[in-house]
Amino acid sequence: MSITLTLILLAISLAAMVFCGWRGALPPHPLKVRMAPWRFLMILFAALIALLLIHLVQVGTGTASV
Repeated sequence: MSITLTLILLAISLAAMVFCGWRGALPPHPLKVRMAPWRFLMILFAALIALLLIHLVQVGTGTASV
């Protein structure tokens, strides 16, 4: 994966993580059911960001295998 694609995915994941964190922090409405598990999605995007940062370091140092 190229460094450009990695940076694009990193920016998208960061924006999605912030959005999910904001939606998960909203106070619940007792009459509405949450259809998306916002906090869980925020954790998934944070894990993806960690993996993308590891990949970015590997590409930057030249130790990436593929």
